[in-house]
Amino acid sequence: MLINFDEIEEITIPHLNHGTGEVSAKMSVQKNGKMMVSRISPGSSIGMHNHETSDDINYVVSGTGKAICDGKVEVLAAGVCHYCPKGSSHSIVNTGTEDLVLFTAVPEFSLYIHG
Repeated sequence: MLINFDEIEEITIPHLNHGTGEVSAKMSVQKNGKMMVSRISPGSSIGMHNHETSDDINYVVSGTGKAICDGKVEVLAAGVCHYCPKGSSHSIVNTGTEDLVLFTAVPEFSLYIHG
């Protein structure tokens, strides 16, 4: 299945999860989860929230920022991935001077393989 984010309408959400500023996103929702490309503007953030039913996987496409996951601060830059496991809480903050662009995958369920 091909998802072309250039063909998806971008929505802008002010104060996402009680964060600061605004976040813009192009989202594809499927029966097994969702994927999105989002832009967090400079000085903006996604507020602290809990992932009760799914993991949250965020690959940094460009920009700089920080993630705070279960109290631990992680530095974000292009090429790194921030993973917030099911049951954890996190926030993402743009600490740079340009948009923090993320590719995010939120699977409906997590697959755990036991040996």
